[in-house]
Amino acid sequence: MLLSYDLHIHSCLSPCADDDMLPSDVIGMAALKGLDIIAVTDHNSCKNCPAVIKLAGKYGITAIPGMELTTAEEVHILCLFESLDSAMRFDGFVTQRLPAFPNNEEIFGKQRIADENDEITGIIPNLLINAAAVGFDEVYDIVSEYNGIMIPAHIDKSSSSLLSNLGFIPPDSKFACAEVMNPEIAEKLKNENPYLRECRIITDSDAHSLGHISEPLNFLETAGRSTPDILYALTHPCK
Repeated sequence: MLLSYDLHIHSCLSPCADDDMLPSDVIGMAALKGLDIIAVTDHNSCKNCPAVIKLAGKYGITAIPGMELTTAEEVHILCLFESLDSAMRFDGFVTQRLPAFPNNEEIFGKQRIADENDEITGIIPNLLINAAAVGFDEVYDIVSEYNGIMIPAHIDKSSSSLLSNLGFIPPDSKFACAEVMNPEIAEKLKNENPYLRECRIITDSDAHSLGHISEPLNFLETAGRSTPDILYALTHPCK
C-alpha cells in the first residue's frame, strides 16, 4: 500500500505557527490536498493531538500522535507514537523537563490548546520552544519506552538539527529514519554520513501555516493504514 504523508506539521499550539493552524483547519487542508497520513508535531508538546486524531478519522486520514522534541543540545527530533495514550504520557515526561520560562505572546506567539470544535480550551504559559533536559543520546531509549520512534528532524537545516548542532552522527545512534528538507541532497548526505545509508530518509513540510502543508508528493509503502504499520515502515527501510 502506497500512502502519501506529511509527518511534520505544527498547530496553533506551537508559538511560531499561524493562529489559524487549528485542528479542523489542519485536517481539512490535509484532506483537501489528498494526504493519507499526517502527524501534528508541536514543539515539546502533544496537547493538540487528541483533537487532531478525533477529526482525522472523519476524513479517512491516519493521524499519528507526535511531538517535535528539542533536546538539551537544541537538536530537533520528531517523536511519533503508536497510541495517543503513549504520546500524552511522553508529553508529561517532557513537560517536567522544560524550563519554567514564561512565554511572551507578543514576541514568540500564542500557545493554544484547542478541541475538535476549534474551541480554545487552554493556554500553555511557559515557552515551548526551549530545550528540554533530555540529551540526544537518551532520546531513542526514552521514546521507545513510550512505544514511539525518533526521527532526527530536517538534518540538512543550518540550525536546530543533528548535523548542524552536533556536527556528526554519534556512532552509538540507534535511529532508523531521518528527515531532510531537500530530498535532492539525500545521496550527498549519505555519502558524507555512512550511518544514513541504513536509514529511511523522509521529507516533510514542517508546516507552520495551512498553505505550507505538503501536497501528496512523498509516499511511504506500508502493509496497512494503521499507526503500527506506518511506524514499522518508517523504521524498516526497503533494501
